[in-house]
Amino acid sequence: MFQDNPLLAQLKQQIQENLPKKEGTIKATEKGYGFLEVDNKTSVFIPPPYMKKCMHGDKVRAIIRTEKEREVAEPEALLEQGINRFIGRVKWFKGKLNVNPDHPQLKKLSLKAKVTKGLKRDDLKEGDWVVAHLIQHPLADDNGFLVEISEKITDADDKIAPWWVTLAQNELPNTEPPGIENWQIEDDADLERLDMTHLPFVTIDGASTRDMDDALYAQKLDDGSYELTIAIADPTAYITPSSEMDRTARQRGFTIYLPGRNIPMLPRELADDLCSLVENELRPALCCSVHIGADGELGDDVKFFAATVKSHARLVYDHVSDWLENSESQSWQPDSSTASVINALYECSQARIQWREKNAVVFPDRPDYRFELSEDNDVLAIHADIRRSANKIVEECMITANICAGKVLQSSFDSGVFNTHSGFKQDKLSDVIDLINSENSEQTFTIESISTLSGFSELRRWLAKQDTSYLEHRIRKYQAYSEIGNQALPHYAMGLELYATWTSPIRKYGDMVNHRMLKAHIMGKAPVQTADGDLGDELAQHRKHHKTAERNVADWLYVRTLAEEPAEGTQFYGEIFDVSRAGLRVRLLENGAVAFIPGALILANKERLKCNSELGLVSIDDEIVYRAGDVIKLVLNEVNQETRSIVAKPVEVFAEAKEAD
Repeated sequence: MFQDNPLLAQLKQQIQENLPKKEGTIKATEKGYGFLEVDNKTSVFIPPPYMKKCMHGDKVRAIIRTEKEREVAEPEALLEQGINRFIGRVKWFKGKLNVNPDHPQLKKLSLKAKVTKGLKRDDLKEGDWVVAHLIQHPLADDNGFLVEISEKITDADDKIAPWWVTLAQNELPNTEPPGIENWQIEDDADLERLDMTHLPFVTIDGASTRDMDDALYAQKLDDGSYELTIAIADPTAYITPSSEMDRTARQRGFTIYLPGRNIPMLPRELADDLCSLVENELRPALCCSVHIGADGELGDDVKFFAATVKSHARLVYDHVSDWLENSESQSWQPDSSTASVINALYECSQARIQWREKNAVVFPDRPDYRFELSEDNDVLAIHADIRRSANKIVEECMITANICAGKVLQSSFDSGVFNTHSGFKQDKLSDVIDLINSENSEQTFTIESISTLSGFSELRRWLAKQDTSYLEHRIRKYQAYSEIGNQALPHYAMGLELYATWTSPIRKYGDMVNHRMLKAHIMGKAPVQTADGDLGDELAQHRKHHKTAERNVADWLYVRTLAEEPAEGTQFYGEIFDVSRAGLRVRLLENGAVAFIPGALILANKERLKCNSELGLVSIDDEIVYRAGDVIKLVLNEVNQETRSIVAKPVEVFAEAKEAD
């Protein structure tokens, strides 16, 4: 009877109005309770009963009260929903439709659901993957959670679910755009295409590659220098800036590369056929020629021109590398003309590598991890592909071509689509100097020196010579992120004054824009399209979503592949790439999987174990046992299929620490 008493209700309201209130973000836990994160230093406990009216990520206003001598938060008003659209799985409970969100902090939620118009409720089976929208929130209307299912993604047991679910989660397309019946070349009447079909261009790609967008030719001159010509596929010959296909390409931004499959930016009849530089087929191309000295320095005679080209040989990375490296597995042999081109390309690429090692920045060799899948989408193997001789030929040619484009776009228009990097974050420069000079007795770096392109490059070259990668891991956190923009700015991370990519127009929309601007340079005209101010942000957002999707699919496949390893006790080597207060993140060198080592699996005694995220160090009793960059032996402790996460523990036991513990 007390619940209907208006005086008691009024008294309760007055008490609540007089209690302190705080705004913050909900952080949920797997155990049902949560925290109100007010700021980086302040969090307030939320008991399980109060968590039933909110979910992870919600921004709320909460009443702060004391219960059992502990400060607790009771959310009372929703300021912003943590989720709106999400991916989930169908859950039937006593004939009622529910959805379980596919999110680590939300997996235990079972939300009442309905279906949108056009979907049949009874067609949804237990565990099916769906797209849902949160349309009702307890803190907003006091009626409990309610979601609306707008789309079924795939069946519960579909082996292709990792790809379809991840694409839906990131709102990415799962198929290539539709083409048209008759593609026509739409060149500007003033654009003259040179006949370069006599030049013995070669393509070097993977064995299964179909969208071949670059062909190469090099000739060694009598003085030891080289003449390098790069031909790039030209989809802008078929696609005009005002066309629907161009708008589609811009909306996609890039070809989406996921483990085992890709979703092209352009229709496959363009990407894999009409534009692909297929052996012995005539193709429109945009070309660049440049003289390269014997020492690898680029000449000032950069020339861009439109052409019709023909690839004289379709080469495969491994075949070319085996031949160049005199591998025992070598079986393929090029003809004499192709062999001459390969040798010239190889020597030219080596000269460029040596020049960049002395004057720019060369990244250390790391393997690329590749999933080999069966026709039924099972993982057959995970390969660690090393960049070999042929890969480096193509890489150096593409870098050279993009340097040339950067220079031409700057001189002709002072604009284009540029890849840029500003070096270290301005507020971290003093931290970099303190770190480096404390470890370096050979020479002294200054804030002024590392703020310049040459000084930054010198520091990066010094880091590359260190015996361990500890400093490299520490300094990485102080660096700015790479950007895409329309200003001709340096790329510090590569040690280059200018860098504008145009070598993958089949796969990158920004490269299509640069093609149009380079064609304008060739004709001496104003560009039909320029890099507008929004394009860089759009492309950066696309790239972020694509990388997230690639990583998510890989995580899914890793847990499928490694599910039995904890029981098997298989030992792996892992490189520590991050240290947090909670433990270590490592990358398994054998296959590229990322695993987490919680501090409790290093040493259970929290008082004796310290994980210092700022210094990248782990110590026991103040003695350093791990550093960022270390390679350690470990076994997998848990592979969680639901959260798609891997927990590992070190093989080496710190005997003295364990005994003392």
